[in-house]
Amino acid sequence: MAEITAKMVKELRDITGAGMMDCKKALTETNGDIEKAVDYLRERGIAQAAKKSGRIAAEGLANVLVNGNDAIVFELNSETDFVAKNKDFLDLLDKVGNTILNSKATNTEEALEALVDGVKLADVLTAATAKIGEKITLRRVSRIVKEDAQDFGAYSHMGGKIVSLVLLEKHNEEVAKDIAMHVAASNPKFLNRDQVDQETLAHEKEVLTNQALQEGKPANIVEKMVIGRLNKFLQDICLVDQPFVKDGDITVAKYLKDNNNQVLSFVRLEVGEGIEKKEEDFAAEVAAVTKGL
Repeated sequence: MAEITAKMVKELRDITGAGMMDCKKALTETNGDIEKAVDYLRERGIAQAAKKSGRIAAEGLANVLVNGNDAIVFELNSETDFVAKNKDFLDLLDKVGNTILNSKATNTEEALEALVDGVKLADVLTAATAKIGEKITLRRVSRIVKEDAQDFGAYSHMGGKIVSLVLLEKHNEEVAKDIAMHVAASNPKFLNRDQVDQETLAHEKEVLTNQALQEGKPANIVEKMVIGRLNKFLQDICLVDQPFVKDGDITVAKYLKDNNNQVLSFVRLEVGEGIEKKEEDFAAEVAAVTKGL
């Protein structure tokens, strides 16, 4: 058995772009033969997938699944919206969702370790990347567990471009669905004002104060203006203060009170949030290619 050195692993990584452990395993399986190791990685789709690892996956779909007292939400990303609509991706979305739901995973890291027919979900996604031809990534996995008397509300908009999950204090299927739909539509950032962190408040107050001063208002008026505008800001970002999406004359808090219920927590995912999308510069790309000829 040939000794597998760090230099050999690095050489194979440089050729294929595969991970260190994958390269080490390939060299071990091929008795240190670099060419055979390259074939080993290519045959398993690892080299091809690794070359795609630097791409930006900002499209895809989110999903929400409920099973008894457990519910999960997650986002599965692809590079293009076109791929997110094909059958292979949709089948993968279902497989990922059911795998996570049936596991004990509570976050993305734990979800990637979950097993699909004895194979880690992370490896399933690597294989899918090679098969589908685009980088496929999993992120923002959350699990909410409810008590028997509580209720889940789940909502999916635009085929999974936006999903929401709401936990209600008491069982009420209609209210749960209404609030989940509201969360998807109105995008609240916090449940109520008590949950708004001081950093967010201080930043917004500073911005609003500077706006008022730029308008040339006297100091005593500025303070009143800031209080009013800050209240409007909090109304916009806090779920219970928002005008209810199905009846703009009442707030979500009033709707919940009328139905003798409360929201305990919520999650909302919109595909691509927080991912910096690559700006394609076709002219620059062509120039770079022709320069290398």
